[in-house]
Amino acid sequence: MAKKSDFVVVMVVQGEVRANVIKSHLESEGIPVMLKYEGAGRIYGILADGMGEVKILVPADCADEARHIIEPVEPPENEN
Repeated sequence: MAKKSDFVVVMVVQGEVRANVIKSHLESEGIPVMLKYEGAGRIYGILADGMGEVKILVPADCADEARHIIEPVEPPENEN
């Protein structure tokens, strides 16, 4: 397993629920994940002004693959 210092941030999201959904998705693809919470937002449940921010970290050698897995998929453009 990689050392904590070998992990890099691949995404920052608002809220613990969203972070855990992404964490589960990455782990189901075999990528280890650590979550780093902004303290006050987690305690008070506040999601404004950076509070409630969660950093999603993965081993540096998995970062590109993780970003590819979690990158937003653009909806198809309306052809009409």
